[in-house]
Amino acid sequence: MSDTSPLALPFPAAPAIPGATPHVARARYKSWDRCDLTFVTLDPGTTVAGVLTQSKCPSPEVEWCRAALILGTARALVVNAGNSNAFTGSRGRAAVEAIAACTAAHLGCQPSDVFVASTGVIGVPLPIDKAEAGLDAAFAAAPCSWEAAAATI
Repeated sequence: MSDTSPLALPFPAAPAIPGATPHVARARYKSWDRCDLTFVTLDPGTTVAGVLTQSKCPSPEVEWCRAALILGTARALVVNAGNSNAFTGSRGRAAVEAIAACTAAHLGCQPSDVFVASTGVIGVPLPIDKAEAGLDAAFAAAPCSWEAAAATI
């Protein structure tokens, strides 16, 4: 049995995007056997804009990105799948800070140049050790297609 709906349209051919390079890896947030971390490197000087939730209780990722957007540039985007990290308080904020710091160390940039997003289970703190291991694997991985990056999310 396929995991894809019979009504789903085929994924369109996505061309390379100059200045943006996707990678995927297994952070192993869950027991499934698939990639669950998408990492996109962005060339220095990449400008960013964003629209974020107006919720009165945003996730730590939204709060982080809201602050980073003010600076107007980015070097990376990290997307975690399987754990939204929402409603996790200080532990969730610590996870986002650790992800940004780990990514920045790999790229030689500031943590504020890293945008972080997560989707999945609400109320469970994102495991920092798994996130950092996933990032290390993503940095070691060859670039992937945009389809693989999208499927990971």
